[in-house]
Amino acid sequence: MGTQPLKTRFAPSPTGLLHLGNVRTALFNYLLARASGGSFLLRIEDTDVTRGHDKYIEALQQDLTWLGLEWQEGAGIGGPHGPYLQSQRNAIYEDLFSALQARQEAYPCFCTAQELEIERKSQLAAGQPPRYSGRCYRLSDDERAARLRSDTPATLRFHVAADSTVEFEDHVRGLQRFGTNDIGDFVIRRSSGGAAFFFSNAVDDALMGVTLVVRGDDHLSNTPRQILILRALDLPVPAYGHIALVVAEDGAPLSKREGSSTIRELREQGYLPQALNNYLARLGHTSYDDSFMDLAGLAASFDLRHVSRSPARFDEGHLRHWQREAVNAVSPAEFWNWLGDGLDAWVPADKRPAFAEAVRTNINFPVDASEWARVIFSDEHFALTDGARQVLAGVAPSYFDQVLETYTACAGKFEDFALVLQTRTGKKGAAALRPVRLALTNRERGPELVRLLAIIPATRVRERLLAAKAIAAKQ
Repeated sequence: MGTQPLKTRFAPSPTGLLHLGNVRTALFNYLLARASGGSFLLRIEDTDVTRGHDKYIEALQQDLTWLGLEWQEGAGIGGPHGPYLQSQRNAIYEDLFSALQARQEAYPCFCTAQELEIERKSQLAAGQPPRYSGRCYRLSDDERAARLRSDTPATLRFHVAADSTVEFEDHVRGLQRFGTNDIGDFVIRRSSGGAAFFFSNAVDDALMGVTLVVRGDDHLSNTPRQILILRALDLPVPAYGHIALVVAEDGAPLSKREGSSTIRELREQGYLPQALNNYLARLGHTSYDDSFMDLAGLAASFDLRHVSRSPARFDEGHLRHWQREAVNAVSPAEFWNWLGDGLDAWVPADKRPAFAEAVRTNINFPVDASEWARVIFSDEHFALTDGARQVLAGVAPSYFDQVLETYTACAGKFEDFALVLQTRTGKKGAAALRPVRLALTNRERGPELVRLLAIIPATRVRERLLAAKAIAAKQ
C-alpha cells in the first residue's frame, strides 16, 4: 500500500444493528488507516429514508466506540467535508447530476418497470447479458423535452460508452477488467429524485478525500460503474480492495436480517471488545503474530495482501478463544468493571481482589463469575449432585478428618495445603484433592483450590467438609 497516510472509511446504512460481518469491514478500514498514520472516516448512507432510523445511527456509533474504533472525521464529530449523512447531501448530488447532463454524460430515462422487465427477459432468452438497451438515450431533444413537460416519471441514467474496458488494481483480488458493453447505461437518480447507491457512494468517497475503499466483494461489480462516474466528473478515483464476505458456520452469509448475532447482543452476552477485535482481525486475514494484541498491535500486523479471497467462515470456538485471552489480559480494574455491579451483593469488599484473581482463568463471561460467587459466598441453592455424592460416598470418613486437620494447620498458608494433605493421606494428585474440590464446590474443575481455600469463609469450609464426611459415613 505504500508509505503515504491512507484515508479510509466505513459507510453503513442505518437499517439495523451492526453484526460481525460489517464490523469486520469497519475494523479492517480502521487498522489500515491507523497503521499508515492516516485517518478513518464514518459516513452514514441513509438515502433510503423509508428504512433508515435515527436509533440505528446512534447505536452503530455506540458500537464502534465500544470497540475502540474511533473515527477522526464524520458523523457525530464533524469535519471539513460534511455533512456526513447522505440524506443531507442532496444539493451536492443535484449539482453533479446537472454537470453530467450538461456534458451529455447522463440523460432522463422514461422507461417503465414493466418495459424494463420485458426487455430483460428478451435479452436472457436470447442468451445475452441483461442490460439497458439505451432506447431513451436515442430520443431526440424534442421527444425528451415533450416527455419532461408532461411530467412523465423519469430516472436519470449515466451513459456508458461502448467497446471500452474499465481496469483497476484491486488490493485484495488483483487486476480487474470489465467491458463496458456488459455494463450498459445505469440509473444514478431514481424517479423519486433520490441518488442511487452507485452515485452517492462514489462521489462522496471522492469529495471526502477517501484514498482507499475496503468493502465486501458483493460490491465488486459496482466498482467499474463508480470509476466511470468519477472520471466523467473529473473527481479522484480511490484505490479499492474487495474482501470476501463472512459466512455462518453452515456456509450461509451472515446478515443482520438473518438472525446473526449483532454486536449489541454479543456485548450483552459479556464478550469483551478486545476479544472481538482480535478475532475479527484474523477472520479471513493471516497474521504472522498470533498473540493477543491491542488495536495498535493489530494495526501493525495487518496487511491487505494477507486477506483471503475465499469467504471467511465464522467460528464460535475461535471467538471464545479470544474471549478467554481478553479476560486474562484486562487490568484488575477493567476485569471487575466487566463483571458488573451484580457481584457486589455476593462478594464482600475485602474479598473482591482475591475472588477476581481466583476465577479469572476459569470464566468466559460475567455469568460464570456469578455462579462462582454463589458457590463461594452462599449456601443458597448449594446442593451436591448425585455424581458428587457418589464420589464422596466412596471416600473413608477419616479422610475428611485429615482434610479438616490440614485446613486448620495451613490456615493463612494454603499454598502448602496440597503437599501437607498428600503427606497425611498418602494419596497423590487428584486422588487427594478431588473429594475436597467436590465437597467445597460441587464441581470437578474450577479455580485453583489454594485460591478457593483463601476466600471461602472458614465456617463454610468446615460445614461443607463435615457434610461430605456425613455422606461418606453412611456407606
